[in-house]
Amino acid sequence: MRAFSLLDLSPITEGSDARTALMNSLDLAQHAERFGYRRYWMAEHHNMTGVASAATAVALGYIAAGTDTIRIAAGGVMLPNHAPLVIAEQFGTLSALYPDRVDLGLGRAPGTDGATMTALRRDPLHAADQFPEDVRELLHYFAPEKPGQRVRAVPGAGLEVPIWLLGSSLYSAQLAAAMGLPFAFASHFAPAMLDQALHLYRAQFKPSASLSEPYAAAAINVFAADDGGEARKLMTSIEQQFVALRRGTPGQIKPPVDDPETIATPGERMQVAQALAESAVGTRDTVAAWIDRFVERTRVDELIVTGAIYDHTARLRSFELAAEVLRERIDG
Repeated sequence: MRAFSLLDLSPITEGSDARTALMNSLDLAQHAERFGYRRYWMAEHHNMTGVASAATAVALGYIAAGTDTIRIAAGGVMLPNHAPLVIAEQFGTLSALYPDRVDLGLGRAPGTDGATMTALRRDPLHAADQFPEDVRELLHYFAPEKPGQRVRAVPGAGLEVPIWLLGSSLYSAQLAAAMGLPFAFASHFAPAMLDQALHLYRAQFKPSASLSEPYAAAAINVFAADDGGEARKLMTSIEQQFVALRRGTPGQIKPPVDDPETIATPGERMQVAQALAESAVGTRDTVAAWIDRFVERTRVDELIVTGAIYDHTARLRSFELAAEVLRERIDG
């Protein structure tokens, strides 16, 4: 493992609002910078009352303005929702303002429900099918301008903003390998194909002008606290959110509960446990042992840590404990 980074969906907690969520995200980013995280990822989700990072480029600009060295990264932009030129201009602007601090992760999922996807996409029936061509078009806009080029990204042209492909299946792993791009797997909520995707990515990787060898990252949940019981309680907020999503009633992040078994039916809890299988929960030592097993198994170059925790102070402490563990692994 070469680096560790942090994924933040800027969670809106029950009874709070998006402004508070984004201000908490900035505070978390400032702490993450001090804790040693390399990248601060934010993700595009729409029509979700518990997520404040829908306008990802805008949110990242706010984070970048309040920090000094940590890289800001889209984790990710759902490219089929947008014209590639628009994304090139947005992230070209960020790169012009914050040189050598911007990464652009791309996904092909809608990041929302069907009705909102229709409201967002240029062609909701076929937009995802154009994903490889859209990625190539975006790479073209970030490349140095060619003589006679009629359409250019301003800012953006020549800035060579690093592009990642993100995914939770085998598709993006294979595309990232074919295009010679770094790849990140969303194992924090869809772990089933993690090992197979990493294997395919490494086996099929073709060097490119931007990357000479595979660079793979994977996301995990971390719920860490000084007391193991408290750490387990912290996790119940995201468990409640997953149950609500499966019931078609998504909402804001709820407070944790003492007894996880009261959250849902046994069948629902089993589904949630499968979705959140890649989660390190417990004290610092417990989390350290879990992370060691995960890194040994996956051989990831970068570990992406996330965790939707209701209480902001507890969230800061969880990411601090994770960083202590991860710094030792990097330094060692």
